[in-house]
Amino acid sequence: MTMSDDDIVTRRGPRSGRASHASFSGAEARGPIIDQDGHEIRPETLEQGFREFRFEFGQAGPFGNLTREQRIARIEAIAKLLDVAFILPGTNIRYGIDGLIGLIPVVGDIITTAISLWLVREARALGAPWYITARMLGNVAVDGVVGMVPFAGDAFDVMFRANMRNVRLLRRWLDKQPRM
Repeated sequence: MTMSDDDIVTRRGPRSGRASHASFSGAEARGPIIDQDGHEIRPETLEQGFREFRFEFGQAGPFGNLTREQRIARIEAIAKLLDVAFILPGTNIRYGIDGLIGLIPVVGDIITTAISLWLVREARALGAPWYITARMLGNVAVDGVVGMVPFAGDAFDVMFRANMRNVRLLRRWLDKQPRM
């Protein structure tokens, strides 16, 4: 059942600036529930939908059911975005959003360090041993601490490329592992 425009548009009162003294009870204020196509939704259908609606915070979703190769590709893509995504025009100097976000004092460095720590966590989830993750954490720590220095730290971020170093460490370790 579709509704005409006359059923949807309500009549407006005079615009004198005075507040309306009309009172609405719950029964008067309710009307049919209409979807985006103008079709009426029955209340029992809506209640059924709410009973079936739930969040799954497990491994489901776009980030949960990835293969090992897809996870590695995601880590590499994020590392490239953070460290070498752009080229400074007229030069061969590559930089990423780590250097750009790092220009925001303190907060920018905290954000990029958090993303770098997430990459280390992903490497650990892929099975990287403690000595690889310890070196990765060392790279992130150096990048985060030196990056806190205004401007000089951002130049260091551009040159040090901690995330690309970490991906290289992880890739070397993965290449030594037997294929399953």
